[in-house]
Formats: sequence, structure tokens, C-alpha cells
Amino acid sequence: MDAIITLIYFIIILGVIILVHEFGHFFFAKKFGVFVHEFSIGMGPKIWGKRKGETEYSLRAVPIGGYCSLAGEDGEETDEDGKKIPKNRKLFAKTGWQRFIILVMGAGNNFILAIILLFGLGLFVGSPNMDPEVRELTKGYPMEEAGIQKGDMIYSVNGARTRTSEDIQVRLSLVKPGSTVTFVVERDGKKYTYKVTPVEEEKEGQKKYYYGITFRTKMDHGVLNALKFTFNKTGALIRQMILVLKLLFTGSLSVNRLGGPVAIYSTVGEAQTYGIASLIQLTALLSINVGFINLLPFPAVDGGRILLLIIEKIKGKPLNSKVENAINAVGFILLMILALYITCHDIITLVLK
Repeated sequence: MDAIITLIYFIIILGVIILVHEFGHFFFAKKFGVFVHEFSIGMGPKIWGKRKGETEYSLRAVPIGGYCSLAGEDGEETDEDGKKIPKNRKLFAKTGWQRFIILVMGAGNNFILAIILLFGLGLFVGSPNMDPEVRELTKGYPMEEAGIQKGDMIYSVNGARTRTSEDIQVRLSLVKPGSTVTFVVERDGKKYTYKVTPVEEEKEGQKKYYYGITFRTKMDHGVLNALKFTFNKTGALIRQMILVLKLLFTGSLSVNRLGGPVAIYSTVGEAQTYGIASLIQLTALLSINVGFINLLPFPAVDGGRILLLIIEKIKGKPLNSKVENAINAVGFILLMILALYITCHDIITLVLK
């Protein structure tokens, strides 16, 4: 029964994120007069479809992904009734700024959705205080013995600026187990540097390293605190994704650490045990992820198309449509291979747990 409930939440969460993303493309395409062939949620075989005006609205069997099919994206010259589509209703015929808005507002809508969800949580549930403040120190543990004090604000970890408690936790998670960490803290307007080596302890049969620190976790309330939480949480998530990209490119992080649909399903299952607020926060996190990934300058995603648009404007003439389509096709194939690899790895990891 839990598996069915998790699957329902999984489909709803991904469905909402995809719907919001594709609606961003759809809304501005319609606004600027681009012919929209199909607005689809899901991929694969069609399980439901209805035509309204010139556009077909459909649901497809695989609830991962979706698309808004625009005239002029792949050389289509006719509509579904066989009538020729006027040139001025094709995407490539629109001005550069109109095409840019159509392309960017899929991701833009994902960021807007995340901001609304996080602000709503902060306003109605409460805003977790994310200040990088040392809330409590465990007596006799490394942080306290090094000289760090309750109320200190951790400015950096191993030279990396930390603006929130989440930044600190992410940085500490990347440290080689047992190695010494350099903390810079702010106290009374001054900065102090401490070197801390965590202590190894075995709990519940597992060896872990402990610093002996607790961050501020109290809940704040009110509109201003909700705004602060929304800004801090969004910024922390974006910084984490930029860091992950950097580590992937430098080889410091394995592709195996990335998660696909199976990992998301597993995370949804964990989140539902903590209640609806946790699921809403997860939806915001995934929405930011989708928005961020779609803005990367990689072929087949929105960011790649935006990059080609910028190149076109720099050259001062349209790119060869065959070359552009070939670049996007190769990018799509590479993305599918990566997605398949990550999914298989997720399944193997789940089975071996």
C-alpha cells in the first residue's frame, strides 16, 4: 500500500513540475502567435488526447518528461489537417527576444513554482532558520575543544564561503572522512580561524565522524521570515547544483552519485513519512533542479537552444537548420544514454540495499 501511495505522489509531483515547465513555453508561444502542434504531459504512447483549436492536449504513458511541440522546431510545414502553416507562425520567424522568452520561461516557471511553494511553507508552516550559526556544542568534542563558541557564525569551510547552515553541511559532506577541516568563524565583528579534526565513533554498527556541533533549527514566523527563508533556500539549492556541476567536470564527483527517476521515487517515499510539508519542499527542490538543468548550455535542452540563438545573433544570420537539428538530436541521444545509465545504477543500488 505504501508503494502505491508513493507512486501516486511521485506521479503528481513530477506531473506538476512538468506541467508548469511546459506551460511556460506554451503560454508565451501562444502569446507571440507561434503555432502549437501538441502540449503533452508524459512521454511514450498516448493514453489520452483532445484537440482544442489548433493544439492537441495529451497525456502519455510514461510520467517522466513532456513537451510543447512548436511549428518550425523540426521543419514541420503543415498542421495536423494537412494545411500549410504560415511562415510567420513558426518559431524561427519570431524575433530574437520573443524566441528567448519562449525558450527560457519553461525553466523560469520552475523557479517561480519553487519560490511560491517555499514562501507558502514559510508563511503557513514556519520558516526554518538557516543562518550558519553554531547553536549548540557538544562538550568534549572537537569543535568545542578547538575553541569555537556557541553563537559563532561560520563564515567559511576549507576556504569555501558558507551563507547558510545547508552550505556548511554540504561542504562537510565533501570532506575526506577523518581529515582536518579549516573553519573561519565570525564573532563580535571579527574573524577567527580554527582547524578541527572530527572524532570517529561507532553507532548502530556504523563508523561515523563527529564534530560535535548543532545548527540553529528553530522555526521563525511572519512574512519577512518567510521571504528570508525562500531566498536562502533557493540560493542554497542553486549553489549546491553549481558545485555538483563543478565537481562532475573536475572528476571529483562520480556520475554514480547522480539520481534518476528511481532515486526520486525512493526520495518521495522517504519524504512522505515526514508529512505534506516535506513533500512540498521536495517538489520545490526538484522544480529548481529541473529549471537549472534545462538552462545548461547543452544540446537538446532549453539552454542549448538559447546558446544556439545567441550564436545566431552574434553571427547576424540564421544557423543552418539541418546542423541545428543534428546537434539537438545528438544531444538528445546522449541525454537518453545518461538517463538510462543512471536509472540502471539506481535500480541496482535499490536492489542491493
